[in-house]
Amino acid sequence: GTWEGPLVLGRDNMNIAFTITQSEGEYKVAFFSAGLGVYGLPAEEIKFSGYNFTIKLERLNMDFSGTFRRDEAGENYSRSDGDWFQDSELVPVVLLPVESPSF
Repeated sequence: GTWEGPLVLGRDNMNIAFTITQSEGEYKVAFFSAGLGVYGLPAEEIKFSGYNFTIKLERLNMDFSGTFRRDEAGENYSRSDGDWFQDSELVPVVLLPVESPSF
């Protein structure tokens, strides 16, 4: 699915989104950010460990580490709490599930 949320880097405030798909047992991630001018950049790596995940975008020198959270009923993922790490800057980010990126 697609996960989107705000990212604040210095004075810049923008939305980012990750679309995670699975085909034949293999996960793929596409990254979107209108503020960075990136639309569908494939991630070089995604790793899962339980509810935790890490996405690497080497072209942006960026890692995103997050944890999926379930809703109160425990049936669906309702958010992901994560950290954007790029060029020695660590920024907390909350991502919410969306149908598609809003930008």
